Amino acid sequence: MFKKISLIFIVALCISSCQKDTKQEPFEIASNRVGHLTNTTKLYQLDSIYSHDSIVKNTAKNKFLSNSDEIEIYEKGGVKLLILQPREASDSTSTIASIQVLDPRYQTVSGLSPEGYFTDIKKNYKISKINNTLSAAVIFVDSIQAYIAIDKKELPSEFKFNTDIKIEASKIPDSAKIKHFLISWDEN
Repeated sequence: MFKKISLIFIVALCISSCQKDTKQEPFEIASNRVGHLTNTTKLYQLDSIYSHDSIVKNTAKNKFLSNSDEIEIYEKGGVKLLILQPREASDSTSTIASIQVLDPRYQTVSGLSPEGYFTDIKKNYKISKINNTLSAAVIFVDSIQAYIAIDKKELPSEFKFNTDIKIEASKIPDSAKIKHFLISWDEN
């Protein structure tokens, strides 16, 4: 009898230890997820998701003067975590179109965060493309739906004042700091 109980206990222990931990990490960035937000999160759900934090909705009263429908998420202590851009600001059932990640605690499994460097991108992700804009090199990483800006001040001088030159990953210094870390979700 003791052998049967021991065997059942051992099997139950093995099964419970082998199960994948499905607990969602509050600061993990993954495909279709940033912390507790997913690509299907509705605007009306933000109040319950961030019930212990502060939400500031910057709705533009006059679309000609401002085009900002951003939603800023702050910790209770005042640390700004995220800036959300909804698809339709006036629709509470709308989903989130993009997220600017500000707090360095938000990071991917490989450790890429807003305080990272180009080497963190290059070593861990396939770069889909790089756009040359007036003030930044914008690096697209499709696997995590991210676009990451690196200030042109971090690049060789030939790129600083010319948007016509194609920027290759090999021309970006490993030590180039991330300026902006954004996640963009396609419409569901």
